[in-house]
Amino acid sequence: MTENETKRSCLVGAKQVRRALRDGVAEKILYARDADPALIEPLLDVCKEQAVPAEPVRSMRELGHLCGIETKAAIAAHVRKS
Repeated sequence: MTENETKRSCLVGAKQVRRALRDGVAEKILYARDADPALIEPLLDVCKEQAVPAEPVRSMRELGHLCGIETKAAIAAHVRKS
């Protein structure tokens, strides 16, 4: 996935990712390796249940940059465009 693709179709944060998974629009989940496991692991379990791929990113800072935001991000969803 290129950086531009990620910026155009990225939902950031646990609440947004949970909603994307629930609504069936998440194509891939990106999560930071240095994020709090208590936040990330339940969402990764849902990914496994729904067969949505989850890909680690080196850091929260890098994930925020990939998503085009100025802050760190723990988890994000690459969503299907409508």
